[in-house]
Amino acid sequence: MIGSLALMAFVAHLGDPWDTANRTRPGRPSVVNAGEAPTSTPGRHAKDRPRLMTYILAAIGATIAALAELSLVPYLRFGDAYPHPVLVFGVIWTIAVGIEGGLVWAVVGGILLDSLAGRPLGLSVLSLVLAVGITGIIARTFIRLRPLAPVIAVPIVSLAYSMILLGLLAAIRPPVTIADPLATFMPGAAYDAVLGLVFGPLILSIRDRLRPEERVDW
Repeated sequence: MIGSLALMAFVAHLGDPWDTANRTRPGRPSVVNAGEAPTSTPGRHAKDRPRLMTYILAAIGATIAALAELSLVPYLRFGDAYPHPVLVFGVIWTIAVGIEGGLVWAVVGGILLDSLAGRPLGLSVLSLVLAVGITGIIARTFIRLRPLAPVIAVPIVSLAYSMILLGLLAAIRPPVTIADPLATFMPGAAYDAVLGLVFGPLILSIRDRLRPEERVDW
């Protein structure tokens, strides 16, 4: 009887003989459960969606602007002045959504202009990318006057864009000579300035009303 009680006490001390979760063989390290793998955070994907939508809208807008520049601009000339829709709305888009969206606009619009206008591939892309960089500098400078930034930036960037385009074209396909480049490009820059004055504050206002929580902080 005493032996039976002692055996029962020993088994109770060991616990369930079939529960081997807390026991390992001598000389082997105990296994620790790593737990469940961390799941993806829905909030992170939610934050990425507006950025992706911005890039998609930039590509669509650049495509429309490039097609308009190649098809409608010849009918919108006033003497020596003609607009550059891809550049103008690319500048406005950069100020509205940031440098990344502007670069997407520049690349897509530049590829279309080079492909459809028969320019050397990469000429317009590089010129527009540099124009977006200049726009970013101006946007940072006039951050407190953001609604007026397109009005200030468009004519400056338009003139710089035309000069860059001319310089690259002269380097790739010489000789390209213009007696007075500044006087030649000023009418087009003035035309672009009017477009920036009309559409710039309007587009920025619409964008800020739709997504006030995502205002660009340069």
